[in-house]
Amino acid sequence: MKREYPEHPLAAVGAVIKKDGRVLLVKRRFEPSKEKWSIPGGLVELGERVKDAVKREIYEEVGLEIRLIKLIDVVDNITRDKEGRIRYHYILSDYLAVPKGGEPRGNEEVLALGWFTPEEAARLNLTKTSRHLLRKIGFLKPKKIGRSK
Repeated sequence: MKREYPEHPLAAVGAVIKKDGRVLLVKRRFEPSKEKWSIPGGLVELGERVKDAVKREIYEEVGLEIRLIKLIDVVDNITRDKEGRIRYHYILSDYLAVPKGGEPRGNEEVLALGWFTPEEAARLNLTKTSRHLLRKIGFLKPKKIGRSK
């Protein structure tokens, strides 16, 4: 499967993993979103159910077994290059989850990882999708809209 300049959208999954008022975030090593903080996740494999894919991806990427709570959102993540061609296109199914086993450790795709409070997460260079999901579950405050006088 070609991730960059794909011939069709790629199905991907992610999980907002909450524990003790914190969320687990990873700093990405590779594009897209290189060196940005995001929720962990990855691609769905052929023949794999979405819920099985998110559990597998979280285990592979950060070493945690998780229990899924609910689907948060399905998000289109489309990145275009300077010429307007589609460089990346993911359809992301993102879940809320809690850890049920394992110790967090990043794989080769992860530069860093950690558990963050809402205040700490708000100051990170988060991906647009991660910020959206954290706002949607009420972990981060909604974006402030300017007042007109």
